[in-house]
Amino acid sequence: MPHLQFQLFLKQLCISYVLLIGFSSSVHAQLEFESPPIDYLKAPAHNPVARLQEDLKAGRVELDYSEEQGYLPALLKALNISPESQVLVFSQTSFQLRKITPQKPRAIYFNDETYVGWVQQSDLLEISTADPSLGAVFYSLEHTPATQPKLIRDQGHCLTCHASSRTKNIPGHLVRSVFVDRRGQPLLSAGTFTTEHSSPFSERWGGWYVTGTHGSMRHMGNVTVSDPDALEKIDREAGANLVSLDSLFETSAYLTPHSDVVALMVLEHQSTMHNHFTFAQMDSRLADHYDGIMNKALERPAGYQSESTVRRFQAATEKIVQYMLFCDEFKLESPVAGTSGFADYFSALGPTDSQGRSLRDFDLKTRLFKYPCSYLIYADSFQQLPQPVVDQVLSRLEEILTAETVEAEFAHLSDEDRKAIHEILSETLPQWKTSR
Repeated sequence: MPHLQFQLFLKQLCISYVLLIGFSSSVHAQLEFESPPIDYLKAPAHNPVARLQEDLKAGRVELDYSEEQGYLPALLKALNISPESQVLVFSQTSFQLRKITPQKPRAIYFNDETYVGWVQQSDLLEISTADPSLGAVFYSLEHTPATQPKLIRDQGHCLTCHASSRTKNIPGHLVRSVFVDRRGQPLLSAGTFTTEHSSPFSERWGGWYVTGTHGSMRHMGNVTVSDPDALEKIDREAGANLVSLDSLFETSAYLTPHSDVVALMVLEHQSTMHNHFTFAQMDSRLADHYDGIMNKALERPAGYQSESTVRRFQAATEKIVQYMLFCDEFKLESPVAGTSGFADYFSALGPTDSQGRSLRDFDLKTRLFKYPCSYLIYADSFQQLPQPVVDQVLSRLEEILTAETVEAEFAHLSDEDRKAIHEILSETLPQWKTSR
């Protein structure tokens, strides 16, 4: 009998622990990603940067060093990142803040998964990437000539900023808009904005350079604040519709003279989309982990899913679907056009359906994309989500795109939009075909 009582005590203790962790995760959205089953700092990474490091180590790839930009051009080529993706940020809001000023902005280059940061006169390159299992993983590359350059994985220092409420408390990316003084220092007491596709144009790009035209709309980019006590006097007009930055700083040090407005808008969308993927992936794995503990304690079947786990899967799924279909996207009030050629480059990446349509086709008149369904549905970060999440997302998309009456949350999608998106996915997404 004492043995039985002890067993019951252990079960109750186990249940209390799981309920406590589950409550913390669902209410506060603070996921325990540094311990199993995620084990962020110790688990092996499987992403483009990790694969490149393996290739460098094995001698399958070499990086050429240039006197002007060091390893930057070679690294971008190795990671398949176009220089046309360049955007420039002059706010001192990153790791190398002391080297960043309005006269020497930090350059960021990106593709669907990976971001590279370059700062003038710096001894390292900053790299981050979206890992399907770990979320944002951060690396550095010493910016000095070496026989065998090495990409070094960060051991948690970057998470101070990149695992906060602004990234849904998971390792993620964010685009931040701040009021900046003439030295590039952010005036954080004045408030900041985390920018995504729902953000008002007027709150975007504080501390960033922006090249391109956008009609009557105004943003916070290209200018600094001279009087911290009079933020309403920020001269948005002076920073509007700039097609050249040559009058603001020396652009010849950079791979291109642009900080393309279309590239910025894509960057904002995809950084948050990846964060939704990461949250769903980690939350689902943790829920399964806790279910495993509970099932063992309560002697339930090994694959049993609790109602709370099912609800968590559904909640994560719905957030992905709503963001993927651009719910609450800010409606453009004027046409937008970039300067670097990024829009043409990005659109050509495809994939396209039999009519030549792609989820990467831009609208740029009233919204970002012509067919509002995120191109990141093709990314490893989505396709390698736990299968129940993928299945639920695809099922939900099918339901929304084929419904006779559209739900209120998706009323921004016309019947023509829904039909086109459905046809594109049917022809270009292998998982869509097999899940039907």
